[in-house]
Order: sequence, then C-alpha cells, then structure tokens
Amino acid sequence: MKWNTFDPACPTRQLLDRVGDKWTVLVISGLIEGPARFGELRRTVGGVAPKVLTAVLRSLERDGFLLRRVYPESPLRVEYSLTPLGRSLADVVEELRRWTERKMDRVVESRSRFDADSKRRAAPLQ
Repeated sequence: MKWNTFDPACPTRQLLDRVGDKWTVLVISGLIEGPARFGELRRTVGGVAPKVLTAVLRSLERDGFLLRRVYPESPLRVEYSLTPLGRSLADVVEELRRWTERKMDRVVESRSRFDADSKRRAAPLQ
C-alpha cells in the first residue's frame, strides 16, 4: 500500500503525531541506553505527569516501539525497552534532539529580535 502523509485521511498522520510529540521524543531518548522502570523514566524525562507518561508508554507499546516486561517479583517490577522498530526511531529522535541542542542559541537570538521588533511595531505612534 502506498501512504500519503499529505492526505488528511491517511493514517500516517496519526503516526507523525505520535513520533512528533515531545513526550515520545523524550521517552525514546530515555530508553536509548537500555531498559528502564517507570520511575527511572519519569526522572529522566523530567516534568511529565505520571498519567501522561503512562499514556505515552501505552501508545508506544501499542505502535510497536517499546516492549513492556513484567517480572513476577514482590514488589512487581516492570521495565520498558525499545524494540527494533523503536531503535530505528531512536536514531532519528537522537539526531533531532542533538540538532535542537546545537541550534537553540540561534533560536533564542531570533526570538529576542522578533520580540523586540514586535514591541516596536505594537507601540502607538506619537
């Protein structure tokens, strides 16, 4: 089947939405070094609510990007790890993450210039 992401009805739009989500990017990056438990991921990602992290993990598992492994121990231990499909996405995600870190200074400069120009444009004429 041929997919067309420019077609509003194409299911690739859902996948783009999933892989373009900031929490997805951060969770995938957080699993690059190896399996992690929920609490470890939450600390690594930082700022994510437990409910949101749970939803992201379930979506990534459903889409085949990660594996949820439950260990029958007391207390129960659950680990998340990337599947081969998840690893292939991790390569792209890591490049995007590194790009944002390299280019952030330029973005900050641009935002400052824009905001300064916007204030001048918004100021009333006297």
